[in-house]
Amino acid sequence: MFVLFEETGKFLAGRILSESDASLQVELDSGKRVKVKGANALLKFEKPSPAELVAAGLKLSEDIELDLAWEFASEDEFGFADLARDYFSSDASQPASVQQQAAALFRLYDAPHYFRRAGKGRFKKAPAEILQQALAAIEKKKAVAAQITAWADELGTGQCPTPIRDQLYKILFKPDKNSAEYKAVVEASRATHMAPLELLKKAGAINSPYQFHWKRFLFENFPKGTAFPAVQAPAIKDELPLAEVRAFSIDDSATTEIDDALSVTGLGSGTITLGIHIAAPGLAVLPGSPVDQLGRARLSTVYMPGYKLTMLPDDVVQAYTLQEGRNCPAVSLYVMLDEATLDIRASETRLEQVPIVSNLRHDVLDSTFTEAFFEAAQNNPPGDVAWGTELSFLHRLAKHLKAQREVVRGKPENFNRPDYNFRLDNPAGVEPQGEEKVSISTRQRGAPLDLIVAEAMILANSTWGQWMAEHGVPGIYRSQASLAPGVKVRMGTKALPHAGIGVKSYSWATSPLRRYTDLVNQWQIIACTRHGRTAALAAPFKPKDAELFSIISGFDAAYSAYNGFQAGIERYWTLKYLTQNSISEITATAFKDNLVRADDLPLVLPVMGGQGLPRGARVRVKLGAIDEITLDVSGSIIERLDAPLDESPDPLGEEDGESEMAAGPISIAVDVNEPAAETAAAASAP
Repeated sequence: MFVLFEETGKFLAGRILSESDASLQVELDSGKRVKVKGANALLKFEKPSPAELVAAGLKLSEDIELDLAWEFASEDEFGFADLARDYFSSDASQPASVQQQAAALFRLYDAPHYFRRAGKGRFKKAPAEILQQALAAIEKKKAVAAQITAWADELGTGQCPTPIRDQLYKILFKPDKNSAEYKAVVEASRATHMAPLELLKKAGAINSPYQFHWKRFLFENFPKGTAFPAVQAPAIKDELPLAEVRAFSIDDSATTEIDDALSVTGLGSGTITLGIHIAAPGLAVLPGSPVDQLGRARLSTVYMPGYKLTMLPDDVVQAYTLQEGRNCPAVSLYVMLDEATLDIRASETRLEQVPIVSNLRHDVLDSTFTEAFFEAAQNNPPGDVAWGTELSFLHRLAKHLKAQREVVRGKPENFNRPDYNFRLDNPAGVEPQGEEKVSISTRQRGAPLDLIVAEAMILANSTWGQWMAEHGVPGIYRSQASLAPGVKVRMGTKALPHAGIGVKSYSWATSPLRRYTDLVNQWQIIACTRHGRTAALAAPFKPKDAELFSIISGFDAAYSAYNGFQAGIERYWTLKYLTQNSISEITATAFKDNLVRADDLPLVLPVMGGQGLPRGARVRVKLGAIDEITLDVSGSIIERLDAPLDESPDPLGEEDGESEMAAGPISIAVDVNEPAAETAAAASAP
């Protein structure tokens, strides 16, 4: 005697060795012996053999029409033998053959949308409405599976279906892995044995490498677009006194958000007052207001060659920017200094209107205000040069402040690499398209005008940081515990030392039109100015305020993303510069793990032939192929330019902490190694 039984969702058949009320001992064709519960034994038979029965049942089950079987089936619960009799036998009084019973069992079991299981070997047909819904779902999944196959075939032949092109960035970076578009890309990648990015590029989904990088950035950081809603800059209601100074700003010509200006009074009197004047949107823009919400959403201006996305709408920026020829509301820090020793005697913060006399542009004036100019000015005051006297004092003060910081820091700041300026031939304010002519110029870090502005801002940020702490008012600070390797700069709400800068504390408060953290700190500083020792009660943000920590977290993430994009897009334009100027060889300096840094361009790249080169070795590199999508370029060393035993000082200085490449292979979220059965299952699943 043989038995057909179910075990863990599978049907098996074998010879009965022994049987009790609760179970059977069964020997399978393989010789394996198993114990079968009595409830799982569905059909006992003497012939044919177990293997022949299963094979015949499976073959015969394919001929059972489910729609017809569903019509024949009883409205009540029934067994598979009942359906086999009604479906196959012309005489209802005669049972169906064992092959027919097995066929009915297999077919019923595989059609849960037609027949619900009601127990071992027992079924109940699904209601008509439920059946129609299930059949519609099956047809839909079949259609989706067919669509996936069709799209994958198109991609394989070098054509990109419109739905995939429309969802390109979602598929690559934030995919819905159950979507047909995503599955089509995966299926095509498997079929063609091509990486998804290469596949989509060859299919024409990526028409412009620049637009690929730009739209990817917008997709990840500005999914709702970059346009601002219509808002009006609120007016400053305070009656502000007019400062008795002549202030000037120093910025690049492309700068429209002029946050800071300087003034110098008392020259020749023995006591000089340095004024550091910061634009004051915080006097009008209040926490929670519409303009504040725009700043809170964007958190910072995004910079890139030839274009920028401002933190605030241009109309709002122009209402508070320190534009020359206007009396501009400002939060001013006045620092009183001994003219001879440059010792700080006192400081004071005021809310006032400041006459902005000039907006100086360093890219225009760098050639005038050089180190040589300021050295000569020590003996012959440059009275015939506009702002020459004030800038000469400020340069002297800046060098003094820098030297003081370096004492605290423990070693001098060495900036051996230059800054690079990118210029595109696109009209100002017009979004680049990626094919513009690009020029790259160098500007030495720590240039005199830069040094003046940098030291003044460090002085303001450190002074205000300490001042807020003395008033018990929390702020947003940047701190660094030490200069030891691996100790990073962190953001927090406590006034902690910044070892990298060499100050007791360092807040960000001098760019409130460009950074949201600075606007937050400006609100806190205004509270200190207005309320003095009771400022902690009046300040918008209280100690341990959860909102402050939320702002820091959001800003940290956004600022990192924006800086990462800026580094990547500058690398794009550097590679474009190489192509446009047919540059195939560069001189570079080796610094780490077969990496070199170009001497005259902002470019780090891996090279062959760099094994064993000492740090600082100068080489000539032949460039390989450039990939503007992955931002990859590699090279081969063809010549060493310095003597092998040259013991000259390390040209890279202390900045090797920036040794990482600005950009490299792009990380995408398409996983072609996921189980391949998913697509096929979509066609058959109920």
